[in-house]
Amino acid sequence: MSIRRRHARDDAPTLHREGAPDTTGSDRAARGDRADRGSGAIIAVFFAVVVLGLAAFIVDGGMAIAQRERAMDIAEQAARYAAQDLDEETLRAGGTVGINFDNCPARVAEFVGEVSLSSASVTGHDCTAYPPDEVGVEIVVTYRPVFAGVLFNTLTARGSATARADTGTPPTP
Repeated sequence: MSIRRRHARDDAPTLHREGAPDTTGSDRAARGDRADRGSGAIIAVFFAVVVLGLAAFIVDGGMAIAQRERAMDIAEQAARYAAQDLDEETLRAGGTVGINFDNCPARVAEFVGEVSLSSASVTGHDCTAYPPDEVGVEIVVTYRPVFAGVLFNTLTARGSATARADTGTPPTP
């Protein structure tokens, strides 16, 4: 084995063995190291896509939770609004007071019509009577997700609630 002196630059002598690869960079193209160039960029792009996907999942998941809560809030308020419609004739006659169930769908529709949503809309509502003093309401809210809108045009969230009309006991004379 013989050692020869080779200069990468004029002022920096280096020692190389015969047949040993040159690490100064002049032989990299000949050795095929160019195939490794850009592999870091591919990994960076992959992780950027993963991070954006996770961010989209977080944003759309939060929106789904918020819309479900909003549907439940609207259902609770609509149920209370419908339960306030008491049968006045029975109340004035001194009988057992109950909810006027005939007006329940109209009262829920009236309440839902006055609710204003910025990013969603109430697309369905239902009123169920539980005689003598309870009413149930189901609300369907339709919204468009931010990132998942590419795959899904609209998504729905449902909320339901029950309200009871508490008329108390009549005073004794």
